[in-house]
Amino acid sequence: MPQINVNIAGRPYRMACAEGEEEHLQQLARQLDDKIGEMKRAFGEIGDQRLIVMAAITVSDELSEAKRRIEKLEAEVASMDATRQAALNASDGWAGRLADALDTASVRIEALSQQMNAGGRKV
Repeated sequence: MPQINVNIAGRPYRMACAEGEEEHLQQLARQLDDKIGEMKRAFGEIGDQRLIVMAAITVSDELSEAKRRIEKLEAEVASMDATRQAALNASDGWAGRLADALDTASVRIEALSQQMNAGGRKV
């Protein structure tokens, strides 16, 4: 299992991760460190532990909001899929009725054509 070194709030941490996840873990650590830096600039020196907890809660809140938005978008996609399927079903019904009407019209035109030809007239 690979291990990497990350810096968070000015402190180094050695962390293990799955093979191939090294860069992703480094990126996550940078994002957390950036969030802690933002908080430090906003609130000043209020203690590393407190800043880390506040940053973690902020990141957790952002994650919660992102999940809520994803659920809303998934519901919208499901609704659009249902609407699309209903439209396809309706169009299939119309296509079948249109095909039947064209078949009926074709049969009638053929019958009229035969009647006209039988009467000595050409179409």
